[in-house]
Amino acid sequence: MASVEECRAALVKLVAQFDEIDEQDRAKHVVERTVSCRVPDLDLIFYGRLHHGGLDPFSEHPPSDGKPADVKLTIASDDLIALVDGELDLARALLGGRVKVDASFGDLLRLRRLL
Repeated sequence: MASVEECRAALVKLVAQFDEIDEQDRAKHVVERTVSCRVPDLDLIFYGRLHHGGLDPFSEHPPSDGKPADVKLTIASDDLIALVDGELDLARALLGGRVKVDASFGDLLRLRRLL
């Protein structure tokens, strides 16, 4: 099991990787959404926001508006790190149940194009 600090570092790396996506691709496929990443083995949820300018840094504090996230990810700590490091394929992880995504069908299609 990875530590909270390792998960935080992985999410910082994910934000940086997202910033490397071509601006035109982001403009085409990104719609502003709130994102949560639940890490059940650490009993922790990280919150972020996706928008045309990129992906905001994740925080352990829920948004002040109290609304649930538009895109909810559930992933074990070790799998989060492996996914961000490119050692775990997202499609296989989804099919194998290692990553769960709760989002609209349209959001899933958009995210697939970006990842």
